Amino acid sequence: MSRQLLVPVDGSPLSKQALEYAFEIHPDASVVALHVIDPSEPGYSSMTPIDVRNEPPHGSEAWYDRAAEEEALIFDEVRDLAAEHDAALTTESKTGDPAREIVDYAEEHDIDGIVLGGHGRTGPGRLLLGSVAELVVARSPVTVTVVREAADE
Repeated sequence: MSRQLLVPVDGSPLSKQALEYAFEIHPDASVVALHVIDPSEPGYSSMTPIDVRNEPPHGSEAWYDRAAEEEALIFDEVRDLAAEHDAALTTESKTGDPAREIVDYAEEHDIDGIVLGGHGRTGPGRLLLGSVAELVVARSPVTVTVVREAADE
């Protein structure tokens, strides 16, 4: 039976690197790309810079519509990346706290591992991840692989 991996995606370069890592290191795995719309955050992931003057009111129907449009762009990108790697991919969407939704998804589905991007920081023996990555690592019921890019010194 092939492994089932969960890769949270938000349109950032690190989430794309995590997805590529999953495809390259686990070529026979089935990958679930999970995007979480966080209603507590006024902005969107990071696909495009947001002009706050044109941002719909936070939590409004227009805000959710815009978040769904961005999610569709993210899913188009991850499907293209999967096709480049001839990889099995499904996409899932959740709304809520990203760390909680990622862990809950792993607990509720037959997930063997999570691969996610984390912002690495250099320093004397320190590794700081993004807050979502830190929470997922701490709470995950399965192995978590963090793909990171070290900050310039």
